[in-house]
Amino acid sequence: MRPNYKRIYHDILKDQHPEKLKDAKVLYLLDNLKTMEDILRINALVCDSSGKSSKNNQRLKNYDKKTVLKILQYQKKHDLSANFISKKYKMSRTTIAKWWKLFGNEVE
Repeated sequence: MRPNYKRIYHDILKDQHPEKLKDAKVLYLLDNLKTMEDILRINALVCDSSGKSSKNNQRLKNYDKKTVLKILQYQKKHDLSANFISKKYKMSRTTIAKWWKLFGNEVE
């Protein structure tokens, strides 16, 4: 069972940042939360990215298979290193390598 991210982020915005509920980009993202990538995008717009809280939040991220494949396809298409992808998405190079072992044969 998947959490209702739309409701969660709507409540966060209503309580902490009511001015952002008027922003068209935030409302569009809020209505179209389908993948983990969408959730990460709205989280970056909504939440403050201070050093300590950002580090703690990074440990709690969970990627669905669709998002993992999209990241790996992006890496392959643009011929990027695991180091670059890990910095871009703020994750470990080991995670990228593990994803290639698990899903490498499914990447187009």
